Amino acid sequence: MSKRKPHNMRLRIERSCRALLATNRVAVINIDPSGRQGLINWKTCKNICSRQVVDAMCDIPHRWTIYIASLCIGQAGEEYVKSLEICPDGIHLAEKLTDVIEHFYKQVSDECNPNHRIAMAWLAIPSIVSVDEAQAAAVFKAVGAWNQEKVAA
Repeated sequence: MSKRKPHNMRLRIERSCRALLATNRVAVINIDPSGRQGLINWKTCKNICSRQVVDAMCDIPHRWTIYIASLCIGQAGEEYVKSLEICPDGIHLAEKLTDVIEHFYKQVSDECNPNHRIAMAWLAIPSIVSVDEAQAAAVFKAVGAWNQEKVAA
């Protein structure tokens, strides 16, 4: 007769938190220079205000997919995006994301023309998924990232 694994409450809570975030398709969004930061459903582009979702996001470490974008408007008025999607190794708490993002954020910022740049934005999803450019653009448009004053070059 095999022995059953002992009950581990911490792992049980982590699994339920990750399931909650996955069903709500939660992502952290940050827009500069406005400084807007919040939680959003990255499929439906609606804001999330649930305290339970916020706790699930912040209290346990996750594997992250991070989409960093520089939102630009060209000389002819056309909108374009320079972007990079990364999946950092290991699991990280939400509060430590800025340490992980900082290097890549600078890299994307340096690749685009500073005279064209309207804003810098990132979208962090607490699971390993792939975000296509159209979906990320829809999220950035829904939160008003394109409607900002130009950043000083």
